Amino acid sequence: MERGPGERTASALFAGFRALGLFSSDIPHAVRFSALKRRFYVTTCVGKSFHTYDVQKLSLVAVSNSLPQDICCMAADGRLVFAAYGNVFSAFARNKEVVHTFKGHKAEIHLLQPFGDHVISVDTDSVLIIWHIYSEEEYLQLPFDKSVFKISAILHPSTYLNKILLGSEQGSLQLWNVKSNKLLYTFAGWKVGVTALQQAPAVDVVAVGLMSGQVIIHNIKFDETLMKFRQDWGPITSISFRTDGHPVMAAGSPCGHIGLWDLEDKKLINQMRNAHSTAIAGLTFLHREPLLVTNGADNALRIWIFDGPAGEGRLLRFRMGHSAPLTRIRYYGQNGQQILSASQDGTLQSFSTVHEKFNKSLGHAIFPSHLTPGLINKKRVKRKGLQNTMSVRLPPVTEFAAEEARESDWDGIVACHQGKLSCSTWNYQRSTIGAHFLRPAGLKTDSTTATAVDITSCGNFAVIGLSSGAVDVYNMQSGIHRGSFGRDQAHKGSVRGVAVDGLNQLTITAGSEGVLKFWNFKNKVLIHSMSLDSSPKLMLLHRDSGILGLALDDFSISVLDIETRKIVREFSGHQGQINDMTFSPDGRWLISASMDCSIRTWDLPSGCLIDSFLLDSAPLNVTMSPTGDFLATSHVDHLGVYLWSNISLYSVVSLRPLPTDYVPSVVMLPGTCQTQDVELSEETVEPSEEMIEYDSPEQLNEQLVTLSLLPESRWKNLLNLDVIKKKNKPKEPPKVPKSAPFFIPTIPGLVPRYAAPEQNNDPQQSKVVNLGILAQKSDFCLKLEEGLVNNKYEAAVNLLKELGPSGIETELRSLSPDCGGSVGIMKSFLKMIGTMLDRKRDFELAQAYLALFLKLHLKMLPSEPVLLEEMTKLSSQLEENWIHLQLLFNQSLCVLNYIKSALL
Repeated sequence: MERGPGERTASALFAGFRALGLFSSDIPHAVRFSALKRRFYVTTCVGKSFHTYDVQKLSLVAVSNSLPQDICCMAADGRLVFAAYGNVFSAFARNKEVVHTFKGHKAEIHLLQPFGDHVISVDTDSVLIIWHIYSEEEYLQLPFDKSVFKISAILHPSTYLNKILLGSEQGSLQLWNVKSNKLLYTFAGWKVGVTALQQAPAVDVVAVGLMSGQVIIHNIKFDETLMKFRQDWGPITSISFRTDGHPVMAAGSPCGHIGLWDLEDKKLINQMRNAHSTAIAGLTFLHREPLLVTNGADNALRIWIFDGPAGEGRLLRFRMGHSAPLTRIRYYGQNGQQILSASQDGTLQSFSTVHEKFNKSLGHAIFPSHLTPGLINKKRVKRKGLQNTMSVRLPPVTEFAAEEARESDWDGIVACHQGKLSCSTWNYQRSTIGAHFLRPAGLKTDSTTATAVDITSCGNFAVIGLSSGAVDVYNMQSGIHRGSFGRDQAHKGSVRGVAVDGLNQLTITAGSEGVLKFWNFKNKVLIHSMSLDSSPKLMLLHRDSGILGLALDDFSISVLDIETRKIVREFSGHQGQINDMTFSPDGRWLISASMDCSIRTWDLPSGCLIDSFLLDSAPLNVTMSPTGDFLATSHVDHLGVYLWSNISLYSVVSLRPLPTDYVPSVVMLPGTCQTQDVELSEETVEPSEEMIEYDSPEQLNEQLVTLSLLPESRWKNLLNLDVIKKKNKPKEPPKVPKSAPFFIPTIPGLVPRYAAPEQNNDPQQSKVVNLGILAQKSDFCLKLEEGLVNNKYEAAVNLLKELGPSGIETELRSLSPDCGGSVGIMKSFLKMIGTMLDRKRDFELAQAYLALFLKLHLKMLPSEPVLLEEMTKLSSQLEENWIHLQLLFNQSLCVLNYIKSALL
């Protein structure tokens, strides 16, 4: 991965992947029916793209490509989906690709209405434009005076050819013929702004939703009001009618309630309170189905079925994320597939990085006031008859710790709540709140709150720090208090962080007074205390490596080794409060997120900043997958969890320290679909001067011995070739298989018999090889002769490297005068071995070649003075090399023995 002018991500380590937990916004959904598949599909907006779900299972079918800005309005017909952003809107085909773009409005578009081969768009300046879809040309433009008639709703009445009905904020309605560009009729209205228009199952009848909370059932043919309904929950946000034989109308409200009216009896028959926690953005009854689809700004899409005796709706299927910004996210487990997230909406949820069908909600923390802490569970709440649980819900979770070691036996999650002393427990496997509320028995002050929490790696104990400075230990199975650190309190100030090492031997606590303390976990005795330069903001322990990260209030980061209790690294550079930190799985990187909208990656071994990038929204939380493949973040005023892929896992990354004057670039948050690769032209891509291709040298240090990269089969068995050949020798010579003719001959007779093939009595060719061929010198011998002249033996060594064991033996045998060689060639071979020993390269090959050479020619070597002299030189070289190696081995063994004794 390159970092330079032509970079695409502005980060060398992380690239935006996709967002999790986003399902709906405040834009009304659109329902479509596929005649080919005979299914209903619902489309919801999510930021700059939209999702399409199959209503039957509410499974995600498609995610559209991203638009330049957030979608502000959406509509759909049987073929296309129309989405507006700013003063432009586009048409999507196949729920994904933009096929048409319409530009012409000067203000933001807020209404879209498909109209056959045309589409109608209305902007906030009340300019109505009719477009031809396929030519992208304007068919008609109708400007309205905003002070007299500001368009707030649009409808194409059923069976009204070429006609549209417009509602205004002033309360009047107008019926237009868009083909002849004529105003057909003006309805006086009810002097209250129109918020919704919906066609009733009956022809000529339209439901009009008003700002006053009234729903008017009006006949537009005779301009007569048939009936009126009123709700006390504010303006009507959307209207829909059942078409499965029940005369029922549903209307949505800004507070999330839905009213159901019987049109025959003209009365309210049911109320669906808290269908959404925010305003109802859209609701639609499926055609001839007892199903109601609703969505809202609370990031939820729900399907309700009406199969009860009283006509009430029950929740059938849903897709739901957090409805308020997130407060805490952490990976759960070791497979890196689940992310636990807490939000200001008071819920604790789990999002899957694999597929959203594995998402689940652990619900709200409920604390009935009449029940004693430690005896709370959902069954008891239900048995006591607590229907309204809003009054007993705990505030949002601010901190939590999770451990999956004993999740099948008891609760494995402990959470601190905003402004509360009690800590709740949760069970991930059962997806519910746990059985205990952890709090000191004798402490009743309302000003004391739980500020920090941790769970031991075994899952048996929870350590909780309080704002009063006390640190308590609880048993997770029974919820019993198991002791406190310190006599009255562990710190004089508020506890900012607690951590327990992987062996439950050491507990580390940090206080707001700027003191870090180390305690014995078992007997609660203080072991060591140290003062910090500034008050700590948060603390994070990497249990595998024993590295502790401390974010201080002066925007700096200190890294400690809990074994030596000393600060080993100090980092500075953030310009705002550090919100969160996370370690990479191997403990080499520390990633920090700050209110200065930056995410920085610090390399602990080198103590340098190796990556930094900016975001549009300040990151509140950051956590890295236990497998190291993704970085997950959450941000201010955002409801989703954003995944960033680790580029270093699949690409070459230059981890060079960033200069002190490095200015990071702003990176856009990833969308709900995987980031598409942007094709860059050759002109825009500039070569990076920062990325230098690393070319490994042949030898790192001349004092060390370098081995070759050849497999052991090439050199390890050179001395045992005779034994191998003897074992592999066949017991009898191989027989040539008899070749059968195409037509097998038979002997004539009553019983057919095959004729035996004729024996070939021709004398075989001689297998004696011409001695003249052996008399020719091989390439290896020629290279050795050249080495006597220029003293270069690299070519000869390379030739031997390419040969197998048998070929090497043949070449070394041919060096003797009896086999076509000479004494000079043998001397050159010994010089080649000496050169290899001097350079300390291919050390094992030199030893193997020399051993085979001595085995083959040991009898004649002493009789040749020239060869004896070369052997004497080689002997001294070998002895010197082995003494040097022995010294290095002894040093390494001493270091290993020292480390073993220290660990024991």
